[in-house]
Amino acid sequence: MTYEEHLDEVTTLITEKYGTSDEVAIGMVMRAQADDFFSGHDDDPTICTLERAGRDAKAVFKKYK
Repeated sequence: MTYEEHLDEVTTLITEKYGTSDEVAIGMVMRAQADDFFSGHDDDPTICTLERAGRDAKAVFKKYK
């Protein structure tokens, strides 16, 4: 998946797993992105997988809730 698709998947997983609204999940992902949480993903798109999206959703939710 592309970098953008990965961010969308992380956002979706946050809403589904943690019961947040779309707006809250988008805000978390945007803050994580501003903090360069996803900088490696943009450099190496091979790490943009569904499995990694699940781990990233958990980490982003934990840090930015």
